[in-house]
Amino acid sequence: MAEYTPKERLARVLNGESVDRMPAICPTQTGTVEQMEAVDAFWPEAHEDAEKMAKLAEAGHTVIGFEAVRVPFDITAEAEFFGCEIKPSTKEQQPSVVGHVIKTAEDIENLKGYSLDKGRIGVVCDAIKILADKYGDELPVMGSMIGPFSLAQHLNGDEWFTKIFTDEEFGLKLLEFTTEFNIAYAKKMVENGADTMVLIDPTASYELIGAQFYEKFVVPYHAKIVDAMQEMGVTITLHICGNTTNGLPLMDASGFNAISIDQKVDVATAKSKVENAVLIGNVDPVNTLWNKTPDEVRTVCQNIIDAGIDLLAPGCGIVSKTPTENLQAMVEVAKGHKY
Repeated sequence: MAEYTPKERLARVLNGESVDRMPAICPTQTGTVEQMEAVDAFWPEAHEDAEKMAKLAEAGHTVIGFEAVRVPFDITAEAEFFGCEIKPSTKEQQPSVVGHVIKTAEDIENLKGYSLDKGRIGVVCDAIKILADKYGDELPVMGSMIGPFSLAQHLNGDEWFTKIFTDEEFGLKLLEFTTEFNIAYAKKMVENGADTMVLIDPTASYELIGAQFYEKFVVPYHAKIVDAMQEMGVTITLHICGNTTNGLPLMDASGFNAISIDQKVDVATAKSKVENAVLIGNVDPVNTLWNKTPDEVRTVCQNIIDAGIDLLAPGCGIVSKTPTENLQAMVEVAKGHKY
């Protein structure tokens, strides 16, 4: 079988085509303190400065060995862009959303007419261009963004879960707004050089809202984003945190090339529930990657491959204190697996 560049290899796997071996990638956040120290690019500056963001993303490849470069490292830039209050990042901890900006349908209207060149949204797009200019011919350049359901929750606050039950018109209007934003943002990342996308929608969980509401408030909006990316020839992966086992058929229904599964999901069971998407995961980022030895990491990773995972990767975002040698052990197992 022919050998492929990392970019070709990942694209073929995500499109269901044969390759020589498993790619070594991470669809969730990749930054760690040891990488920051290795390349002198630290949070919080690497969240806010395009050069430093690109430099830390590059460390995932040059220090860890991932066969892709990926930005950003958090899922708050979109909410901050629309004016939500953000708890700042530290060197070890990502920023978080602590204040919200939408209560009424009028508030949604007031947020329209935005420019994607501003704020950290613009920084992410600039970082993608830096990475694409340097690595775009060889490596996949992964753009990532929060999904429309979780962005709606960031904008509306904890009221969001009640709203979709009590005010369907408002809920659908807000989702139309966030989905339109997602599509515009994703297109700008692609225009700047991203060739594969990751949609992280942590609160769009079957566990939290059930089948009926997932089908109404999540599936059609995810499908719109997938369609927009497919029109641009770009593959797209979905990640939802937690035990998504029962929701996997509905997640698959939106048409994603791949679904990234949490460590709480049994791989063999997931394989039986997903007909179309490639399955990515699901090494425990805390109990395994952060807290075990490299040899123990290798054993866990091999067990996940033996269970049938298509692409080995962390089950959620990498913990900032994760040792480099443990991530390298995971990469080693992935690269050593022949399909």
